[in-house]
Amino acid sequence: MTPAPLSDGEIAARTDAYFNRTREVVSRFGDATVTYAIFLRRPVVCAPAIMVEWLQTVGKARGQHFQIELPHKEGAWVGAGEPLVYVTGSFVALSDLETLALQKIGAACVAAHNAFQMAAALPQSAFLAMEARHCAGAEMQEIMAYACAVGSRAAQAEGAKGFIGNANDWTAHYFGAPKGYGTMPHALIGYANSTLRAAEMFVDTFPDEPLTVLVDYFGREVTDALEVCRRFPGMAAAGKLSVRLDTHGGRYLQGLDPQQSYAVLERHAPGALRRYRSQRELGYLIGTGVSAAAIWKMREALNEAGFPAVKIVASSGFGVEKCSVMADAKAPIDVVGTGSFIPEGWSETYATADIVAYDGVPRVKIGREFLLRQQQG
Repeated sequence: MTPAPLSDGEIAARTDAYFNRTREVVSRFGDATVTYAIFLRRPVVCAPAIMVEWLQTVGKARGQHFQIELPHKEGAWVGAGEPLVYVTGSFVALSDLETLALQKIGAACVAAHNAFQMAAALPQSAFLAMEARHCAGAEMQEIMAYACAVGSRAAQAEGAKGFIGNANDWTAHYFGAPKGYGTMPHALIGYANSTLRAAEMFVDTFPDEPLTVLVDYFGREVTDALEVCRRFPGMAAAGKLSVRLDTHGGRYLQGLDPQQSYAVLERHAPGALRRYRSQRELGYLIGTGVSAAAIWKMREALNEAGFPAVKIVASSGFGVEKCSVMADAKAPIDVVGTGSFIPEGWSETYATADIVAYDGVPRVKIGREFLLRQQQG
């Protein structure tokens, strides 16, 4: 867990100045018991725990008890404008916490919503969270991992496999995993100057670990995948060998071009091509990079060579839209490696807090009366 800034000095330095001044004014003219309502302006999945834990920790350090009410359970769908949390307590103790509290809930709820949609779109595929490298520091890394796990559990409750783990040890506990998962980056293949040799080095170093081998480094995805399978037939037959597709978006997977990509999907998911598509969706189906056609092509090659138990891991831009298109194409993905649950439109993550009661008397600015009705109802 990221250490919370608990001292008044640390909090004052990071919060907005007008909250600090509000605290001083209220301290001078007399405290009040207030109730804050926190909400977002878009539908989300409720992921409040990091914020709630932080508020409780700060309250304890200040000798205060904050009453925290959650109208929705963690993992529940919450509509736009619906309060996620009500926080009641001393105005003096709460007034300077708003900035930091909002940082810990808005993006989390949007990321949880994205993770839920992704996992629900491909319920038969497992997911691996690979967001850490895209995060702006340790605090964001933790918030995104927690949020992903919340969205995943919501999808799992509806029958999806969801996120089975993540790619680093520090936040693995959010997924119920003992450690982070992963085998090799492109850098290791470059070091070995051979996909096969990199696989051999990995197996020599970690003989008891399953092997996932990247196969796009040299642009010979099919050739290199089959070479590794033939080198480790026992692992391939036992389902302990996976090939990861991460083909660069500037080229097609080995053996494909536009015409061949159409042909592959015609064999396996012709209906996906016949429905109207945006240009971007069409690219996910038959374009360059890790397309549905590329995944089907790899599955065909593995099966025809006698390696039906070898799994396919797909990565590269698997956000909500791409996952939905892959589902329509019935792409045979065993595992999706992605960090694309991180919100793209950051303004959508902005949470807002309004005080809706002062000493038990309902009061809120004009335009936010809907918060009063929620609070009273």
